[in-house]
Amino acid sequence: MKKTTYVLTLFIILMMSLHVNAQDILRSKDLSTINVDYLTDDDLAKISAQLKNNNTTIEQVEPMALSKGMSQTEYDKLKARLNAYSAKSTDKPKIQESTKESGRKQDKIVNEKVKDSANALIFGSELFDNPTLNFEPDLKLATPMNYVLGPGDELQVSVYGVQEYNASIPVSVEGKITIQYVGQISVSGMSVEAATQKIKAAIAKVYSTVRSGQSQVSVSLSQIRTIKITVVGGKQPGNYSISSLATVYNALHLAGGPGKNGSYRNIELIRNNKVFKNIDIYRFLVKGDQSDNVSLKDNDVIRIPAYTQRVTIQGEVKRPGIFEMKKGETFSDLLNFASGFNEFAYTASVNVTQKTAKEFKVHDINESDFSTYNPQSGDVFKVTKILNRFENRIKIEGAVFRPDYYSFNEGMRVSDLITRAEGLKEDAYSKRARIIRLKSDLTTEIVNVDLTAALSGDINADLELKREDIVTVYSILDFREEYKVTIDGEVKNPGVYEYFENLTLNDLIVQVGGLTGSASKRVEIARMVKSDVINDSDPKRVELVQFEITTDNNEQAKNFILKPFDVINIRRIAVYEKPQMVTISGAVVYPGKYVLANKKEKVYDIVMRAGGLTSVSNIEGMKIKRPIKQEEIDKLESIDLNLSKNDSLKEKLEDIKFATIPINWEKIEKDKNHFSNVTLFPGDEIEVAVYNEGVKVTGNVLLTSEIPYRSGKGFKYYINAVGGVNNKGWKRKAYIIYPNGKADVTKSFLFFRSYPTVEPDSQIVVPEKPETKRMTTGEWVSIGSVITSLALLIVTAFK
Repeated sequence: MKKTTYVLTLFIILMMSLHVNAQDILRSKDLSTINVDYLTDDDLAKISAQLKNNNTTIEQVEPMALSKGMSQTEYDKLKARLNAYSAKSTDKPKIQESTKESGRKQDKIVNEKVKDSANALIFGSELFDNPTLNFEPDLKLATPMNYVLGPGDELQVSVYGVQEYNASIPVSVEGKITIQYVGQISVSGMSVEAATQKIKAAIAKVYSTVRSGQSQVSVSLSQIRTIKITVVGGKQPGNYSISSLATVYNALHLAGGPGKNGSYRNIELIRNNKVFKNIDIYRFLVKGDQSDNVSLKDNDVIRIPAYTQRVTIQGEVKRPGIFEMKKGETFSDLLNFASGFNEFAYTASVNVTQKTAKEFKVHDINESDFSTYNPQSGDVFKVTKILNRFENRIKIEGAVFRPDYYSFNEGMRVSDLITRAEGLKEDAYSKRARIIRLKSDLTTEIVNVDLTAALSGDINADLELKREDIVTVYSILDFREEYKVTIDGEVKNPGVYEYFENLTLNDLIVQVGGLTGSASKRVEIARMVKSDVINDSDPKRVELVQFEITTDNNEQAKNFILKPFDVINIRRIAVYEKPQMVTISGAVVYPGKYVLANKKEKVYDIVMRAGGLTSVSNIEGMKIKRPIKQEEIDKLESIDLNLSKNDSLKEKLEDIKFATIPINWEKIEKDKNHFSNVTLFPGDEIEVAVYNEGVKVTGNVLLTSEIPYRSGKGFKYYINAVGGVNNKGWKRKAYIIYPNGKADVTKSFLFFRSYPTVEPDSQIVVPEKPETKRMTTGEWVSIGSVITSLALLIVTAFK
């Protein structure tokens, strides 16, 4: 079993290798494993395509193939098989994909379609612009028994059973077929069914087994002939060679349909110089009736005469356009062609513009005349929209259970409409209702109704309504002012709240979520002053009420009753501050976060609480990083500094999040009141640098690096130590940043330049030169001409 598995695995690997090499014979490194006998036709096709893509032949690749291990024998086999394959591919007849499946062939008839934009509104023109709707005969169908044979057809004749025979036999120009050992048989002008019987009878005379029934004969149509027809009056008139199975619609589609003035309803099929059929395309377009789509015969003529009568229908129909009408057809027929009115059409009457011998005239067709009016050539029918109004609409709104539009009936009264709206709501104002009524002169008026009397049965108060009346029932809530109270200060959710009658301070405190822990017992309520008399001696704008509450309980013993528009303020207790912290990091004994013990905690106090400085601390590198508030950052960003996009200062402004405060620890140790011993704020971070003997050099220098500090060496030494500045460096504007955050710049006076002192752990920065625009040659010439003109003026003045 193991040996069998090993052999199968080896064979699969060998075949895979063979397949890969066959696909890529030119790029393969080893061709010794190829066995040409195992190559399939697909492999040969791939090798042939590969040679063609590389513009080479099998003879030209012989040295390469032999050098890669292919034997001379295998190469000769490969060459012979490729040559045989090429010859086979060249002689192979091309069969169209559409006919290969069915086994029946027919020459492809193609005619480019031209979109007819000029006649796009003519009903039916779209039928001949669509290339997918070509009415081509289906060659995959079974052989039609009524098909009449003629020269150019080809029959597949098969004898199967005891004796066998199979051949494709064309019908000759004389209309005959020739069967081996049987002879010639005339089939032209015969149907396939009749020709089959004649062929079977002729074969039975030669094949005895056919005569005895031991063998059977089958006759089918394998090649369909092409016939010639002529189209006159189409968009592309001319002679066409089409399938003998083609129909009238197929030929019309090839010719592009009727021409500009061609008829769609009276197309003539002329056969043997007589009108064989009148074709009305509307029967197919409107009803899907293809009874006019008859089969064509050789030398048929399709004549498309000019139209007799065309009309236009516009507006609110489902398919507006230009339609051809026959004699005796009415406007109802035209509506049927246009698929009827749409849902917005005014159908009571239709306006038509008619043409007389001298001018136009307008005529209205009533709905009752649709089936009797005969359209005239050139008529233009306009179907308008229905009016945006209602013939029986009435509306009720306000304090009823179902305010809406309702249908109006003659004799309807106010009580009837309220009953339809399911009655009045509890808040309805029953003393008065309003009716807005449209008068005959199209102005509006207001009619007042006493609802109490109208609903109690008083016929005089229960007014009769009219079409388009709008009845409004008021609500008593509409007459009430919307009262509010405001609460602010130390509560969970301060804001403006709705006022209710008998609302108390306890109610409002509970509603806003209760008091906060910082609430004091002091409460101030501001209440508006109302008076009918102006008292100039009293300057008070509001009345202030102040009292005390118990802060540990939302339920007060003395419950204060509020009034509309009261403003309540719960004050904050005098001292209420949560512990706030600062951070100290770096070379201290106990780095970390420390709580500010008092409001004037200073740097020295925190450093001492952190255990003091360590032995590796750099007292010249102490600083405070103080967070910048967001509003300060916004103010800084709002200042227009006129900086370019690539300016380094702009990048620094975008990254700034804190301010740096330098600390002079040496001065602080000597004098605790020194200005460097600043008072700390919550969020401050004290950084104590570790002693570092290096000096960083960054910016526009050849090499960004850190150079060991050397006492006595100046600014230039460190810049030269990194190779100097690059072509963008601005040396005279170089500056230094000291470990404690201070900075110093290069100073210039006349021809003298002084550079800052360098200390350990400093950072030297060389900025970039600002972009300058060089003067063009034209600008220099302009300046020169100005100077020359000034010189001439001066010389002239002193002469």
